[in-house]
Amino acid sequence: MVAAALLASVTGAQTWPVTAHAAPAAPAAPRPGDPGARPRSLEEVRKEIDSLYREAEAATDAYNAAGERQSEQERSILKLARAVVAAQDRMAGLKNRAGALARAQYRSGGLPAEARMLFGGDPAEFLDNAALAHKGQQAARGLIADLAATQTALDGYAKAASEQWEKLADERAKKEDAKKKIEARLRSAKDLESRLAAKERDRLRQLEEERAYAAQEKWLSAGAAPKGGGGATSDQGKRAVAFATAQIGKDYVWGAVGPNTFDCSGLTLKAWAAAGRPIPRTSQEQWRQLPKVDARDMRPGDLIIYFRDASHVGMYVGGGAIVHAPRPGRQVTLAGAGSMPVLGVVRPDA
Repeated sequence: MVAAALLASVTGAQTWPVTAHAAPAAPAAPRPGDPGARPRSLEEVRKEIDSLYREAEAATDAYNAAGERQSEQERSILKLARAVVAAQDRMAGLKNRAGALARAQYRSGGLPAEARMLFGGDPAEFLDNAALAHKGQQAARGLIADLAATQTALDGYAKAASEQWEKLADERAKKEDAKKKIEARLRSAKDLESRLAAKERDRLRQLEEERAYAAQEKWLSAGAAPKGGGGATSDQGKRAVAFATAQIGKDYVWGAVGPNTFDCSGLTLKAWAAAGRPIPRTSQEQWRQLPKVDARDMRPGDLIIYFRDASHVGMYVGGGAIVHAPRPGRQVTLAGAGSMPVLGVVRPDA
């Protein structure tokens, strides 16, 4: 069934079929934790659940971004640590040379080389030694300069490492805060859904499909669907689509990048990695960094970024459809490209 639907989508179908249902009878559902509140319609419950999952997804993007920055800080600290070790080794060698110079001067009675040569009796030897003394002075000055420069580098590394540790601690705190927000929103959404009867849960899913179908129809009727101006799909784009559609049916898990579970940007990240094109980890960074294209020029493999905060992403597969990882409790699936509010389109292989 999925393969047939995908085949239809990539061969030019201009609408994304979703089963239509009769108008809801608006069964009531009480607000959790507030037994005295006015009973709410199932549509109101759907909106609240959708809002909770949207908040969780936005927090997931923040969690993923903090994780990326944390990894960058850890790599930076490791690089600094290696530089410190190298500088310390260099400093030890320079100090050994300085010690040898000091010991040689001590053995000569502490007299400068010029004074020792002045008291020598051989003029020719004096001239020869004068050149050697000049070279020795230059070497000593160079040694002192090297010691100072190496010490300055060590001080700089220490300061940079301290700053990186502070940033790392900050990113860890942000990541933990985002994690708490995600878990809190998911608990609330799951609790709200668990209070519904089985028939109401089935009807809730129908309402989700109807809302998505209506949004898709509106998007198509507004002329936002691609007009074929984006050119032929690249080989990399084809490979990215092939990877993404091969994940259909796998569970959404926030923060996941495969191989068995994905979040929305984890799916697009891995799909384009499989095509040989690295892209940013989060949907917000994908929107910020990747080249933008007009929605009417979309081609398979392009990424559609959704919502004003760029908190969701799907991959266009053709025929007005996307493949995406929707939210917790759902699986990677095909959907209408206009079934959610579109922010814009980016092309990783532009």
